[in-house]
Amino acid sequence: GCSLLPPQHLTGTLVLSVFTAVLGFFQYGYSLGVINAPQKVIEAHYGRVLGFVPLDRHATNTSGEDGAVTVPGTEAWGGTEGTLAPPADSSEDLTTAPHMLTMYWSLSVSVFAIGGMVSSFTVGWIGDRLGRVRAMLVVNVLSIAGNLLMGLAKFGPSHMLIIAGRAITGLYCGLSSGLVPMYVSEVSPTALRGALGTLHQLAIVTGILISQVLGLDFLLGNDEMWPLLLGLSGVAALLQFFLLLLCPESPRYLYIKLGKVEEAKKSLKRLRGNCDPMKEIAEMEKEKQEAASEKKVSIRQLFTASKYRQAVIVALMVQISQQFSGINAIFYYSTNIFERAGVDQPVYATIGVGVVNTVFTVISVFLVEKAGRRSLFLAGLMGMLISAVAMTVGLVLLSQFTWMSYVSMIAIFLFVIFFEVGPGPIPWFIVAELFSQGPRPAAIAVAGFCNWACNFIVGMCFQYITDLCGPYVFVIFAVLLLVFFLFAYLKVPETKGKSFEEIAAVFRRKKLPAKSMTELEDLHGGEEA
Repeated sequence: GCSLLPPQHLTGTLVLSVFTAVLGFFQYGYSLGVINAPQKVIEAHYGRVLGFVPLDRHATNTSGEDGAVTVPGTEAWGGTEGTLAPPADSSEDLTTAPHMLTMYWSLSVSVFAIGGMVSSFTVGWIGDRLGRVRAMLVVNVLSIAGNLLMGLAKFGPSHMLIIAGRAITGLYCGLSSGLVPMYVSEVSPTALRGALGTLHQLAIVTGILISQVLGLDFLLGNDEMWPLLLGLSGVAALLQFFLLLLCPESPRYLYIKLGKVEEAKKSLKRLRGNCDPMKEIAEMEKEKQEAASEKKVSIRQLFTASKYRQAVIVALMVQISQQFSGINAIFYYSTNIFERAGVDQPVYATIGVGVVNTVFTVISVFLVEKAGRRSLFLAGLMGMLISAVAMTVGLVLLSQFTWMSYVSMIAIFLFVIFFEVGPGPIPWFIVAELFSQGPRPAAIAVAGFCNWACNFIVGMCFQYITDLCGPYVFVIFAVLLLVFFLFAYLKVPETKGKSFEEIAAVFRRKKLPAKSMTELEDLHGGEEA
């Protein structure tokens, strides 16, 4: 009988378990953000290692600064780029170098997402084989290894070490981005599922913010310290490793997957304090019978079986809207946009965006159980749409009216705020809510893959598209946001406070699209009206 007092649900063990799990997302955010600040410094270092030394520094810097590559060795990179090439070749030297550097740099940034794409498919399998907690323990080894490679980047061929390190931390983050929501949604009481699910996003933005601050040139974003900056999330990995030893296994996993009733009760008692576990055990029993009646669903079945189709489309579109909403563009380009808007210290403005980002994610933790997932998702998309249009207008008319720079700047902040209200946090946990036990692992894998693939596409293509469209780049995002909004309005159900069974029932009833809206409203008692 403790369902009426949510604070009572928040036991120390639950807080510890969720905090520990979410450290995985902190590492993800840190890895996303860390690479932006020291770009110039690392590119310069790559240039020295690869023998593309800026011409004016020939005399001082021939051997690359750590002596890892001596001049004769540069022939391996195709003779003409050798630092001691005769002046006649210097023009060629200058044209190939930037192009090669851009390639190595883009790869350093985006190989992270490739790692994530690859590992997102193994999440369900690892989570079921090892159990949620043991799986999180094991994958931390990847994080520690990848961060070591980056931290030691100066002692070897740094471009290779960084690309390898980013790929391995990417593998870790892919696994983590599936295991963490799985664990958190399974240990949370229904009343807090959304609020605790929003912590994933909070951990990401905190990671981004800390990496931005540490990346300031007078802290770690400089020539001496950047390897430490890149490898620092290894500290979070170590912390997570030791804290996980104290976390109880997911009672849902113990009960439904392993059938260990007593252990599940023990785990529940630890997570819920002195409240009677029987109501939740009964819920799990119901879910277990469902799971027994519905066999484990493979990824192929997930796409072929008509009963999952609606839910799968929703799960994928929610991920696509998160990545293609243009938020990455803001993070990649905020410094640039602030520069164009005439800010003296654009780096600090960018950190300002990070702070606003974090504050509003905290606010959404409280909103998501009050207002519901669907309405927040819609409000967020609409707000971002308006901000994107305002930003475009601001950037286009900048040359005519100087005050337009303020319009674009305010639009950046609003864009970020609306993102954190809905499209930011909700995709991470709504997928776990849309599916019952049978198809859930497959669904989380597919959604994770989709999220990473979109992340990769945006990361790789964005530079080229911006060069093409200039200030009109946000028009593309505005159009996409409109599409996402209409889709969400027509298709995304409300999942707040419903058990997994009720949510599945919504989709079963939604075979006829024409009726779907009114039915949803009946289900909520006209909550959106």
